[in-house]
Amino acid sequence: MKLKLDENLGHVASDLFRQAGHEIETVPSEGLSGSSDEEVIVACQRERRGLVTLDLDFSNPLVFRPSKYSGIMVLRLPSKPSYDDLLTVCRTLLRALENESAVGKLWSVERGRIREYRPADWQENA
Repeated sequence: MKLKLDENLGHVASDLFRQAGHEIETVPSEGLSGSSDEEVIVACQRERRGLVTLDLDFSNPLVFRPSKYSGIMVLRLPSKPSYDDLLTVCRTLLRALENESAVGKLWSVERGRIREYRPADWQENA
């Protein structure tokens, strides 16, 4: 899958995704560091890349409608995360991507599980 890793993820995360066979670009490598969320997601949309990020702002489906993008995958870490926590969440996402496409979806990725935003579920609870 074609993915863009946000600037809040490091080289080790990039290496993990590349080793798993994904085509990776990063926000820093494309000169987008410090860009607005809107600029980053537009770049993803233009390049048809899913976004992998720690930025919780991307988890708002009212602002970033998942169906418009090639996937938004928000990594959720504990309040005092360790380096191992980051690697574990990245591996959780990689296992999911082996079996399912994230295109058009919003995934909240936690240690050992992924919650997928579903518009019908949200409308029922609103």
